[in-house]
Amino acid sequence: MDAVAPAPLIHGQGTPAAAWAACPLLQALPRLEAMALLPDGRRAVVVAPHPDDEVLAVGGLLWQWSGAGRTLKVLGVTDGEVGVPEGDPTPPDSLAATRRQERRQGLARLGLPADAIHPLGLPDGGVTLHEGALVQALLPLLQPGDRVFTTWRHDGHPDHEATGRACAAACAATGAELVEVPVWTWHWAEPGDARVPWQRLRQLMLPPEALRAKREALALHHSQLQAPAGAQPILPPWALARWLRPVEYVMAPAIDPPPGWPA
Repeated sequence: MDAVAPAPLIHGQGTPAAAWAACPLLQALPRLEAMALLPDGRRAVVVAPHPDDEVLAVGGLLWQWSGAGRTLKVLGVTDGEVGVPEGDPTPPDSLAATRRQERRQGLARLGLPADAIHPLGLPDGGVTLHEGALVQALLPLLQPGDRVFTTWRHDGHPDHEATGRACAAACAATGAELVEVPVWTWHWAEPGDARVPWQRLRQLMLPPEALRAKREALALHHSQLQAPAGAQPILPPWALARWLRPVEYVMAPAIDPPPGWPA
């Protein structure tokens, strides 16, 4: 989840995790169960702009689904090759290889084998310029009835938003079902923020074991948690706290839900 070329909404430390934990609006959201969101026989395809986005967004859900034997696929849009903190001299090619390995290790902790991961190889920080190519790459990989989990089209990060738009187009063309997930939204939004369609959000409470697996999976993304002396890592502790709450959120479809969508 790189901080390269951030949208204007993303600056400073954003809204602290404690503010979200105490938010009555979130506490009152309708609840879903993980298995109701992905019934037996349905496939989850997670389309992640950067390595670690799949864990930040739905890591707890992936752990539960893999344990239940659901069919899972993770499509990595970019390799996160420019996601380095200030002052880090790591070359892009070297970082890309590192982050691919971190993704494999993190997803293995959630129970996903290496063959569940499909890299797409788009340029980190440049997904907007390759949005059409991303749609074309997704089309042969999606099936009717898939539930495609990806970043919200208004998430505040250009790569996240372009990925969300491309997934929406590919889902419309293939008969897959789009499920958008806020990731950077928790940084720039505030409780009750009118820019967020709160009525679409659903909450999925994570069992302690799922939250622990998510935490341990994120801990394997060392390149994003470390920084040279005096610099800030890509994922500092105050940011991680927002994504390591014992709950994950998804957005119900913006139009009439398809058959089987939990209310």
